[in-house]
Amino acid sequence: MSLGDDNDGFGGGSGQTRTRLPEGGSGDPYDDTRRPPARSSRSLITVVGVVVLLIAAIAFANRGGGKGDTDNTSGTSPTSDNRNPTSATGVRPVTGKNGQIPTGFARDEQGAQSAASNYAVALGSDGMFQPGPRRSIVETIHDPAIAADLVKRLDASYSPGFMANLGLTAEGTAPAGLTFVSRTVPIGAKVRDFTNDTATVEVWCTGLVGLAGEGSTKPVTSTWFTITEKLKWLGNDWKIVSSEQAEGPTPVNGDNRASTADDIAEAVKGYGGFTYAR
Repeated sequence: MSLGDDNDGFGGGSGQTRTRLPEGGSGDPYDDTRRPPARSSRSLITVVGVVVLLIAAIAFANRGGGKGDTDNTSGTSPTSDNRNPTSATGVRPVTGKNGQIPTGFARDEQGAQSAASNYAVALGSDGMFQPGPRRSIVETIHDPAIAADLVKRLDASYSPGFMANLGLTAEGTAPAGLTFVSRTVPIGAKVRDFTNDTATVEVWCTGLVGLAGEGSTKPVTSTWFTITEKLKWLGNDWKIVSSEQAEGPTPVNGDNRASTADDIAEAVKGYGGFTYAR
């Protein structure tokens, strides 16, 4: 699917990503009954080779009412990181920021994985649903050669009709009394290909999307996906030149009971995000 389609639909070294300290009644769909996992369809959107991380949004919007591992081709030999993939590894994350997005990643495999993980978080944030923040996110993390055109196409795709289907206003904000939730949380990352100037990184993620609050007909649900980002070294940092997303790997749904609307809304407001580092 491309942005020119009539439908405004959206499609997301071995080792584990290390998390750093934070930056900074009736009709209630969040009642104590356990919700079955969503089974909505997902699709991809391609813009000049860029597939934007928005699979959760289309799954959310389409709800009615109510790869096997790839060998590391960098030529590096196995390390203790590979033998113990559940251990946190690598160097400290960057300290620089452009707005809320970390910048200044190292020009190595660890830096590429850190960049890809943090870029996945930015692309899955609620800022992508508002024109100003969306432009800033896209321009910060993409190759300038494609960023301007991508912004124009995304602006056209986030139409009032699409926003209404998400339960949002035309400006991408939640109705009064509700809290819009759109978060991506990287679980781990690995390098598929690496050179001094380019990198291909897979980031396994879980995401949250929905409207939290009493009376919401679009309750917050979770998704699992893997985003593959092709990066290029430009201006002393990694930039996205293209990305694609696939569903899963998805774990078996647990036995946790769904929280109330107020609990979800308070959690979103009270718990800040993280900077991710390989």
